[in-house]
Amino acid sequence: MNLVECVDVVKAYRQGQVKVTALAGINLKIEKGGFVALAGPSGSGKTTLLNLIGGLDTPDSGSIAVDGRNYENLKQSQLAKLRLKKVGFIFQAYNLIPVLTARENVEFVMELQGVTPIERKKRAEEILEMVGLGEQAGRRPSELSGGQQQRVAVARAIVANPSLVLADEPTANLDSENGRSLLELMSRMNREKQVTFIFSTHDQMVMDHAERLVMLKDGLIAQDMDKTSQ
Repeated sequence: MNLVECVDVVKAYRQGQVKVTALAGINLKIEKGGFVALAGPSGSGKTTLLNLIGGLDTPDSGSIAVDGRNYENLKQSQLAKLRLKKVGFIFQAYNLIPVLTARENVEFVMELQGVTPIERKKRAEEILEMVGLGEQAGRRPSELSGGQQQRVAVARAIVANPSLVLADEPTANLDSENGRSLLELMSRMNREKQVTFIFSTHDQMVMDHAERLVMLKDGLIAQDMDKTSQ
């Protein structure tokens, strides 16, 4: 079953007087449980596509559906609820709240979902233990390394059991050892919990880990390779 469906998706931006086409007609289906990398040179449209799939931006034309819900048919409040319940985000810049501890950052999404404080604390501590940060739960982002902050961001993205996690250049600020460790963690989440992951990346290591590689060029899909069938 397809979790994500993009049909004839077009998106353009204005840079001064110039119109730049980021996506020129994308057709893409991603099955539940996928582990997919969107790759390509800067300006190929991969981050734009990721943002559109996450409902953070809207296409100029075409349609996007996640878990059978077409974004076109949703009000902003309904889209926000779908994102909250179904989609986890891992941003390149981490986007952690600086005044909150690691555990409180992980709890934040669950608080928005209305999870009780006792359950939030329990689940946050469990997931931080799983990502190897059990002893750092009480530290703020400024007291953590880049790799540790990224792990907190991953924990926050997956703690609420989303159907889909979107990761924008998740290894960009990490050394190769931390990057590999993070990818192995996400691969385990994918296998054990059937969470679907979609990455935008320049990193060959991410491409190697991915089960499916979608290469973008000039806003179009240049290659779509299912590595599990090789």
